[in-house]
Amino acid sequence: MCWSPSADAVAGGVIGALGVVTLVGARRGRDRVLGVLPLVLGAHQLVESVVWLDTQGRVSAGVGRAAVTAWAVIAFVVLPTLVPLGVLVSAWPRVRARWRLAALLAVGAAVSVSLGWDVAAHGVTATAHGHVLDYGLGINASGLLIAGYLVATLGAPLSSPDRFIRCFGIAAFVGAVGCTVAWRVEFASTWCAYAAVLSVILLVWVRRPDAEGSSGLAGRRPADAHAG
Repeated sequence: MCWSPSADAVAGGVIGALGVVTLVGARRGRDRVLGVLPLVLGAHQLVESVVWLDTQGRVSAGVGRAAVTAWAVIAFVVLPTLVPLGVLVSAWPRVRARWRLAALLAVGAAVSVSLGWDVAAHGVTATAHGHVLDYGLGINASGLLIAGYLVATLGAPLSSPDRFIRCFGIAAFVGAVGCTVAWRVEFASTWCAYAAVLSVILLVWVRRPDAEGSSGLAGRRPADAHAG
């Protein structure tokens, strides 16, 4: 989220461009699952620029509803599953990490299904408060759902055997805390800046030298290779 429609549009374009470069430049095919995240985040920002325009009465009601719904689908349905799935696929040869990450993917998928049902059944609203947008489901998400969302989207990268992905998870955690504080005090929506930082981290990760020419067994620890 950004603080204005123009800021969201610019951020979406920049982050989306980083996403294209990330996908094209990935040295391992399996890294592209998580590598698609910047492209998704860029699209998310572009959609939100339309949501901003809707709150200002500058687009038709139908376009505004479609934008709010699309924003909610990406945030509440796509991300809880995409993030742990991407981390799992990138770490697949490592047997011990595989099962741990598969459990986090199951949590994310359950959250996606539950929140997706809420979006479809009750709809989503978006209200502007100064420089922030407040999104609301038709029902209040339970603490269990919120916890599951955080466990899936932050817990998966933090649990990755890949040091780079763990750094990504730390950056995402710090960004989430900072953005939440800024949003709570209605200062400004700052997630777009953190999304750009996360996208750069992923771009560096997919192009890391040790990923070039990696086989399905690359990077396995002796204990993991024995377990496989």
